[in-house]
Amino acid sequence: MATPEFVLALREHVGHAPLWLSGVTAFVLDPARTRMLAVRRADTGAWTPVTGIIDPGEEPAAAAVREVAEEAGVDCTALRLVDVRTHAPITYANGDIAQYLDLCFLCEHDGGEPYPADGENTQAQWFPIDAPPPMNDRFLEQLELIRADRPEARFRR
Repeated sequence: MATPEFVLALREHVGHAPLWLSGVTAFVLDPARTRMLAVRRADTGAWTPVTGIIDPGEEPAAAAVREVAEEAGVDCTALRLVDVRTHAPITYANGDIAQYLDLCFLCEHDGGEPYPADGENTQAQWFPIDAPPPMNDRFLEQLELIRADRPEARFRR
């Protein structure tokens, strides 16, 4: 994952100290809602929906749409917030520590064929929504929330 410039600038001041960052997860479905877009991360080889960090002052739904365009080369519209969760702190190989607030959005594909657009991923492709690629439990849980098609977002208390 490419580190945003604002995070690099913060790291110049705080070193490896923990950073609280806001991120997005974008589940992009085709208009018929029979297929989902997934990308294969270049750093780990894991299949995921598109994810990314929200830039300072950026609207979260706009960040989801931007990340999809940057990473998978397709256009989409963010339809609704699906899930809000906090992740445990992560220590990266260089010693940097971060903790993320994740805002998961359901998005609808508007155009373009997926491809690994920015080097963060080695593949970008469609999968049947009922036969996703192997993904971690978080993403499978979020996919189930999307498939349940409830209008409200899920929050943890």
